[in-house]
Amino acid sequence: MTSIDGIMRTAPVIPVLVIEDVAQARPIAEALVAGGLRVLEVTLRTSAALAVIAEMAKVEGAIVGAGTVLNTQDLRDAIDAGAQFIVSPGLTETLGRAAIASGVPFLPGIANAGDLMRGLEMGLDRFKFFPAVASGGLPTLRALAAPFGAVRFCPTGGITFASAPEWLAEPSVLCVGGTWLVGKGALDVGAIEVAAREAARLRV
Repeated sequence: MTSIDGIMRTAPVIPVLVIEDVAQARPIAEALVAGGLRVLEVTLRTSAALAVIAEMAKVEGAIVGAGTVLNTQDLRDAIDAGAQFIVSPGLTETLGRAAIASGVPFLPGIANAGDLMRGLEMGLDRFKFFPAVASGGLPTLRALAAPFGAVRFCPTGGITFASAPEWLAEPSVLCVGGTWLVGKGALDVGAIEVAAREAARLRV
């Protein structure tokens, strides 16, 4: 199993996906992978999410994880569905310990120094900075990174294609989470692949 560090270094952008229709799962995953984005975060925000994870996991080259994991039941369900990594919007002792014990690569969300210190006490040093823009943006990230030199981040929340390069230029940032890659409305796999190719070239 790949480490969370390895997963974060696979591509500069991790698509953050909210998918309602399981029939769209494989076409979306195939388009993203073809465009160079292999790491896919499927948020547990829809009733179809677990089935979407299972379908996307069948796509060759895809590394499919579950996002919006809020508790240990979500964790178990996501792993059972085939999730290869776990992302949470925050970090609790209960979820953190359970995720670590499961052995699955785990990327917990943090927004302040207290969150970071709690994660470090658990042996974690890779975090999702969330919600990135609402939590103060780059100035806050830089302020957090300064005293925690070994920590690396995946900022997510409010980041766009236009703003991603500035985030990726930070030494503490390994990748960013992006919701812009799959548009709302009718499925357009061609547009998704183009967006993925553009995002895959963002590495500074």
